[in-house]
Amino acid sequence: MNWDQIEGKWKQLKGSAKQHFGKLTDDDLEQIRGKRDVLIGKIQERYGIAKEQAQQEADEWLAAAFASEEPASGQSKTGMPNQPERRSARRSA
Repeated sequence: MNWDQIEGKWKQLKGSAKQHFGKLTDDDLEQIRGKRDVLIGKIQERYGIAKEQAQQEADEWLAAAFASEEPASGQSKTGMPNQPERRSARRSA
C-alpha cells in the first residue's frame, strides 16, 4: 500500500499508529493525517531519533499493519512496541 492510500484510510489506521507509536499524541495523529513526512517528523521529535531511523520505523509499522491483524510482540530499538528487535547475524571474533 502506498502513502496516497494511507491518507485515504488514515482514520482506520490512527488506532494502529497510536498503539505502535505510543509517544504520539492525539493532536500529533490529527496533524499527521496519513502524510509520511509529517509522521516521520513526529516520530523523530517524540523519540529523539535520526530521520533515517524514523523512516524505517514508519515503513516497518506500515508493513506490519497490513501483514497481519495480530500485532507482533517485542520492541524496536527505540522502544516502540510491536516490532521485534533485529539481531545481527554477524558475530565478533
